[in-house]
Amino acid sequence: MTDHIELHWATQADHATLADVMYDAVRNGPSKYSEAQRAAWVPERRSGDAWDERLARQDVIQARNPEGETLGFMSLDAEGYIDFAYIRPAAQGSGLFRRMFEAIEQKAREKGEQRLWVHASLMAQPAFARMGFTVVEQQVVHIGEQSFERAEMEKVLA
Repeated sequence: MTDHIELHWATQADHATLADVMYDAVRNGPSKYSEAQRAAWVPERRSGDAWDERLARQDVIQARNPEGETLGFMSLDAEGYIDFAYIRPAAQGSGLFRRMFEAIEQKAREKGEQRLWVHASLMAQPAFARMGFTVVEQQVVHIGEQSFERAEMEKVLA
């Protein structure tokens, strides 16, 4: 199903589109979090210097359909940390996660990373588990008045 999807490494020109994908995935996609939790997590589309700086220091792979629409993205930060992994609701379950992850894993190996790790949401945990990640620790984090369950997960590369 992802045969016609092209993967590209994002540039600063893509940052606004990546914010749209993140917003769409969190606010409109299937979720194990309440509406109040989702609104606290991503109250609005990300933008500005802090967003640009955060993405600029990472390797960000994005998936585009033949029409050029960005359907998802995943990022690799320092020390093998996967900071972002979001897919638009319409593209979830299409194999896109695996394709993007394979590019991120290859990039991590090229950089000599010994492991990949992530703070995975309840929705992302099964996808990361299918890629060989295991749970290191179950966590509860707080954003404003909302509490979120997530897991720190890792995959050893060495």
